[in-house]
Amino acid sequence: MKQSQAMVRILAVAAALFLTATANGSTSPHRKSARTPVVMFPAYFFTTLKVTVHHQTVAPECPRSGSFRVFFLNDEPTAFSTVCQMKLLTLRYDAKRGKPMSRRFSDQRGVDVRIEDNGKTESAPFYEPMYEALEGAGYVRDRDIRVAGYDSRLTPDMRNFLNRTKLLIEDTYRDNGRQPVHLVGHSNGPLYIQYLLTHTSQRWKDKYIHGFTPFAGNFPGQGVLYPLFFTGLDVTDFTFPTTPETARAGAEMMLRNPSSYMSASDPRIFDRLETVLTDASAGKSYTPEDYRELFDDAGLSWAREIADHYIGFVDFADPSAFPNVDVYAEKGSGIDTVVGIGLDDLSVGQVLDSSNPLFTRDGDINQEDITNDAVGVWSAMPCFHFSLTDNPGVDHFALPSAPAVLARLLVDIARPRSRC
Repeated sequence: MKQSQAMVRILAVAAALFLTATANGSTSPHRKSARTPVVMFPAYFFTTLKVTVHHQTVAPECPRSGSFRVFFLNDEPTAFSTVCQMKLLTLRYDAKRGKPMSRRFSDQRGVDVRIEDNGKTESAPFYEPMYEALEGAGYVRDRDIRVAGYDSRLTPDMRNFLNRTKLLIEDTYRDNGRQPVHLVGHSNGPLYIQYLLTHTSQRWKDKYIHGFTPFAGNFPGQGVLYPLFFTGLDVTDFTFPTTPETARAGAEMMLRNPSSYMSASDPRIFDRLETVLTDASAGKSYTPEDYRELFDDAGLSWAREIADHYIGFVDFADPSAFPNVDVYAEKGSGIDTVVGIGLDDLSVGQVLDSSNPLFTRDGDINQEDITNDAVGVWSAMPCFHFSLTDNPGVDHFALPSAPAVLARLLVDIARPRSRC
């Protein structure tokens, strides 16, 4: 990703702010001039996934074998069409109630999905401006800048995410002179960080964690996820499918991704504050509080069971679930943001057009104000630092590369930790 001359100047200023903070004693005397290593947790489908297909039969119209990569804004040519990619990424769901929910999901037979370049900055190319800002302050990729990627279809209780990520953080700590690690997350990434911080001991956090910077953390979910169960989503560019085939495949994929439910607005936070879906055929409206009725009305009782388990899955609002590390949160605001959609009915696989009404609130173009403000509950953490900085007019996708945000990040990671 090439930089303009303006960006070069901005990164130089950010680096100067970082070095000034260090020179003025903002770092702990026990750390001298050592840099705080950073581990980045990407947004939903911003981690590069390598999909390898071996003699698959679930989608006979698609190539039986081969491979493709999936990540946001990927435009690489591939023999696998969008519909084929969606069908092959759709998880199988075993509804047996005797099985733990986290073990009910598996890849299609003959399909293997892996994180490409796990731990390295190459695994999340969207964040080049952030990596470059850190490099301007002396950081080195894959040494004191690392990436904790994840399969965005899955929730953090699956496929050894917790142990794998703890090991990455511990290795980063040891490889950088035993310096505690600063965790940075964008959008859904902070959900995975919060799960980690609430499933590790305070002793572990006191040793390994410097602090936590969530960029627009999607902690309580967002309303627009509910209509996506019926319309689908193209995860490579976050647009709505435009044909019945892609809409059906996309909606089926969303319904079987447990992370879809984790990302849907939690009624404990949203209650009835927004309309997330209307059904024109029945003249009925649904709020987050009505999600059970929504799935029942749509004849998706099996999906309601997943929803009951994963909506609000990552707790953050109760004091018992506070992260208890220093937090430097960032958000955008002042942009009309879709939180719900009017659908013709509750059939799975609908194509939207100009006749479908959109329901909006203030937000950052991707997440509404309720979502982005919810993290403010952490201001009640005793002892630990908390701040939430608003960036009016900065959209959700621009936030991790916004010059002012990067400048603050460089200063914040140079600060001493709170001693609690």
